[in-house]
Amino acid sequence: MRLLKGAFVRTVLVHVYDNNVDQALRTLKKKLQREGVFREMKLRRNFEKPSQKRAREKAEAVRRYRKLMRKRLQREGF
Repeated sequence: MRLLKGAFVRTVLVHVYDNNVDQALRTLKKKLQREGVFREMKLRRNFEKPSQKRAREKAEAVRRYRKLMRKRLQREGF
């Protein structure tokens, strides 16, 4: 991690083996997807009002909680 203008920046490193750039590109895309870079780029494309941001984040938290509860109930056999 590096500090860049007050924010931490994670560097993604992908190795290219045997000049196989296609495989390295697939690996890079997977890593970026896992880090949430594409989602953040989509969100930052347009300005989001603070009230909309709060509502979206709350809805995401509710979704995460419900998903966690579904998994927990499924594990317990209900």
